[in-house]
Amino acid sequence: MIRFRLNGREQAYGGDPEMPLLWYVRDFADLSGTKYGCGEGLCGSCTVHRNGKAIRSCTTPMSGVANQEIVTIEAFAADGALHPVQKAWIENSVPQCGYCQSGQIMQAIALLQEKPRPSDRDIETAMAGNICRCGTYQRIRAAIKQAAGLKA
Repeated sequence: MIRFRLNGREQAYGGDPEMPLLWYVRDFADLSGTKYGCGEGLCGSCTVHRNGKAIRSCTTPMSGVANQEIVTIEAFAADGALHPVQKAWIENSVPQCGYCQSGQIMQAIALLQEKPRPSDRDIETAMAGNICRCGTYQRIRAAIKQAAGLKA
């Protein structure tokens, strides 16, 4: 039995330990914010946090979450108050199609937890693995800077 916490709630999973975390999140926990993109950890749309660090849930096996804390996009704004990154995303009109946005936001939150005042290079490095097919990268950078209290 694999035991872990998902968005603060205890979980127990007795299935295939090699099943990707993404499928647990979407199919077992019914949380649809984490998206399936490439299935190879290259696009970032499946980004979640494991113990506060951004990971790709499509390539993380369930065996890799035993005794870990997993957080998905649904945990932010759970009580109705938006996270500063989510507020900045809206104020900077970041989303177009929106498909990649939960992964982008999760990556940005992890960046700001590690580096509260990131440089442009920090932002580029941290966000490089998250693809936005709509090309809103300038707005993503501006939103991250705004959430960090920096001038865009």
